[in-house]
Amino acid sequence: MQHEEIVSCLKEIGCPQSAIDRAEALVQAGDGEALIRCLRRCRCDLMDDLHESQKRVDRMDYLIRQTEKTTVR
Repeated sequence: MQHEEIVSCLKEIGCPQSAIDRAEALVQAGDGEALIRCLRRCRCDLMDDLHESQKRVDRMDYLIRQTEKTTVR
C-alpha cells in the first residue's frame, strides 16, 4: 500500500491527526511492525468509539420504550 493511500484512509476514517502523523513517520522510517501496532491502536480506538455509540443508542431505545409505555395512544 502506498504512503498516500495509508494517510488518505486514516483521514477518511477520522483518526486523530496525531495518529496520522505517527503512521506517516513509521511509513517513512520503513518500520512496518510499529506501523501495524499503530494501526491496531487506531482500530481499538475506533472500536471504543463504536461501543460508546452503541451504549447511547441502547439508552435511547430504552427512553423510547419507556415513553411509549406512558404515552396514551
